[in-house]
Amino acid sequence: MSDKDIEQAIQAKGKTAPRVTPEHIGSVISSEHYFTAQDGVNGAYGTPRDAPASLSCLTFCVLTLKNGFSVTGESACASPENFDAEIGRQIARENAIQKIWPLEGYLLKQKLSEQ
Repeated sequence: MSDKDIEQAIQAKGKTAPRVTPEHIGSVISSEHYFTAQDGVNGAYGTPRDAPASLSCLTFCVLTLKNGFSVTGESACASPENFDAEIGRQIARENAIQKIWPLEGYLLKQKLSEQ
């Protein structure tokens, strides 16, 4: 069940208490960046380097939030023949987004406890 499916189920049951929503999660992201481990190795040395082929199949997503905090997600492909850069970016992004939920949940709970 996706985050949006869960939100629809919550709305269908008429739940209206404060909560973190998929829209809220999207609204706190200020930038996103993608690279492979091979890109990272090349960037670290300033020139292309020989490295294990598997580094080209490991994708990272860095999401920077509006408050300046960053979260990361990753996606690894076991078989290089199945590697698809776009799918790798989508999976890495979703993994990064999943790390935002508990952070925003904590912030909401803190705000509610201060009221």
